Amino acid sequence: MPNSQPNSQPNSQKLFRIVLIEPEIPQNTGNIGRTCVATNCELHIVGKMGFEINDTNLKRAGLDYWPHLTWHRHATFEDWWSKVEDPSRAWFFTTKTKRTYFEPKYQPGDWLVFGKETKGLDPDLLAKFPQQTVTIPMVGEGARSLNLATSVAIAAYEGLRQMRY
Repeated sequence: MPNSQPNSQPNSQKLFRIVLIEPEIPQNTGNIGRTCVATNCELHIVGKMGFEINDTNLKRAGLDYWPHLTWHRHATFEDWWSKVEDPSRAWFFTTKTKRTYFEPKYQPGDWLVFGKETKGLDPDLLAKFPQQTVTIPMVGEGARSLNLATSVAIAAYEGLRQMRY
């Protein structure tokens, strides 16, 4: 598998870099790719995946947006992390913090990092960056977490709102 989408557009300044650590559900990744195109974000897929990029479910969810997506594949966390120019600009989305995603002042080029659908981000990773963990508040009773694609869209559009509106 190539490290980046061969049909990627020339790298006009992307708003954010969306990072999926070990995504498991192709439909989520397809929807996230579509959101990245709509918000001018790059997609970075890190580690093992529960599907292949050529999966029909991924392509169905991403519709005809996938060829317009700028994306990169990183075999390991370390491979991806070596590309992060400023580690203080990585925001780790989790249900295991009190700081809301409204609090950071997002900047172009920030990394918005999400964990796998079933487990989220590794607790050891979150412990390394406690000031960079953020959560999307949920006020309804009984909800453990939001769908990954929904969470990415919420985060990307909050950043877009801060940058442009």
